Amino acid sequence: MLKEENTLAHLLDRPLTIGNRTITNRLVLAPMTGLGHVAFRQLLDELGGCGLLFSEMCSAARIPHENRTNSAYFRWRDEEADHLVLQLLGPDPERMVAAARRVESEGLFGVDINLGCAVREICKFNQGAALLKEPQAAAAMVRQVRRAVRCPLLVKFRTGWQDDPRLPVELARRLEDAGADALTFHPRVAPDVRTRPARWEYIGLVKAAVTIPVFGNGDVFDAEDCLKMLQTTGCDGVALGRIAIARPWVFNQWTQATPAPPINYLDMALRLLDLVQIHFDPIRALRRFKMYSAYLAANFSFGNTLHNRIRNAVDIQGMREALAAFFQGGPQELKRPNMNLMR
Repeated sequence: MLKEENTLAHLLDRPLTIGNRTITNRLVLAPMTGLGHVAFRQLLDELGGCGLLFSEMCSAARIPHENRTNSAYFRWRDEEADHLVLQLLGPDPERMVAAARRVESEGLFGVDINLGCAVREICKFNQGAALLKEPQAAAAMVRQVRRAVRCPLLVKFRTGWQDDPRLPVELARRLEDAGADALTFHPRVAPDVRTRPARWEYIGLVKAAVTIPVFGNGDVFDAEDCLKMLQTTGCDGVALGRIAIARPWVFNQWTQATPAPPINYLDMALRLLDLVQIHFDPIRALRRFKMYSAYLAANFSFGNTLHNRIRNAVDIQGMREALAAFFQGGPQELKRPNMNLMR
């Protein structure tokens, strides 16, 4: 096991150039709405090991006029600006261009274009994964943004609306030609909300089709998964989603040759609770922590008990009491998180 972890650390703990910038390692946070917020990203920075942070999904139409101190999504700490990519969502190239220019003017690491969100409420407005239905138009949007900014330009995308490996390969080539500096690929069809395993072999096909960095994404839940994805697909790095929320210390753990000390789940949860209070008003703080609590609870046998207690809490104090009561009982940690809670 130690030899395997050392191999994983060797593959991950290497710099990677993306456009005109370089990141310190190849294990990054995938963009996740409601979860990858400013408070959680501060927790990640405190734990260490994350090569690049991604914001929550942000509406391109609103960004040019957003106030970062009041916005629920378009916000960040100055300390994270040089390693934070802001993800843009929208159907209109002109608005995407205006938003990208605002992001660049703020001094953030770069811009990510969302071609992957398959939520019905998003796709019905011809944005997110809906743009995969017209690859030429999607590439044209990327090209317009590329012409407008010099900062790194990344794109996150899915297989498409049919399970055909030719679709992501063709799109990846179009995106590279349009000026994308890196790709994050989640190998599932857009209508599939994790009902079937991610097709990692498609990541290998995409990587072989382009010369820019490719981050693999999907169904990585432990060090063995991460190593297997890197070795079998040849991807340049890995973007962690659900496991990053459930066990945020894995960035530090997997990128270090020397195993990190055990993490105290209760201390970590209480720290995040403090941070959501710092960064959000009371109502938003409650909502953000309740969403996180499902991922925390997924780590334990009978974790539903914890999730339900936090979900039913009416205030922060109630959440603190729910956490104290659950961990006082010495809950049994699961080797792999409960997938039923991490939907």
